[in-house]
Amino acid sequence: MTAVPEFRFRTSNACTYNNSDPRCVEVATNVPGRVAVRNSATGETVEFTATEWSDFLSGAKLGEFDVAA
Repeated sequence: MTAVPEFRFRTSNACTYNNSDPRCVEVATNVPGRVAVRNSATGETVEFTATEWSDFLSGAKLGEFDVAA
């Protein structure tokens, strides 16, 4: 049986995590073909395929998810 590798999460340098406001998002890309995103406050994790993650990042860079004022 092959061991399942563990995700190694990292936090953006833009995150201002502190104990009174722990709202950072952590991302793990160390497992080939998979990306995990974790809420640092709750520990909840969502997994994506590498293609789904790439598509999301492309859309974000194009402003597809911008919230209208």
